Amino acid sequence: MYSTTDFRKGLKIEVDGIPYEIVDFQHFKPGKGGAMVRTKLRNILTGRMQDITFRSGDKVGRPDLETRDMQFLYKEGTDLIFMDMTNYEQIQMPADATSGKSDFLKDGQQCRVLLYKGNPLDIDIPMSIVLEVVDTEPGAKGDTVSNVTKAATLESGAVIQVPLFVNVGDRVKVNTGTKEYLGRE
Repeated sequence: MYSTTDFRKGLKIEVDGIPYEIVDFQHFKPGKGGAMVRTKLRNILTGRMQDITFRSGDKVGRPDLETRDMQFLYKEGTDLIFMDMTNYEQIQMPADATSGKSDFLKDGQQCRVLLYKGNPLDIDIPMSIVLEVVDTEPGAKGDTVSNVTKAATLESGAVIQVPLFVNVGDRVKVNTGTKEYLGRE
């Protein structure tokens, strides 16, 4: 159990059987009565935001969350198939549960999978990743100064905007949170 004094940003708690992540919190003391804690919580299952106020000293549960190192095997329809690296068990999870992070997964890639009561919820991948460009329009020589961009398809299937001088076969560094081009490798 956690007390309201343990609250911090990023802490995962369970309220009424639902797992939440604390996005923001603020201790305050109203004119009369005891101190309170105003929190902004993100529902881990649905991603929806919710404001909940707790009395100072209230207790909340710890969710049954676990992270495991897994290997991404392949995409099957709209599902992602992962293999646990310790017991070689395979699990599948919907690709839309990853909030677009699945666009940067390539076969055999290592990542961390967040599980709630044994069911996969989300994946954790690096903030930047290097991938090869497999399809884009050819660039013209000398197009290095302008800030004009073109679409490029990466080996993982993600489509990002890159400068005109990037060609097929180039390896590019991409920010996985914003899907922005960071540079060539």
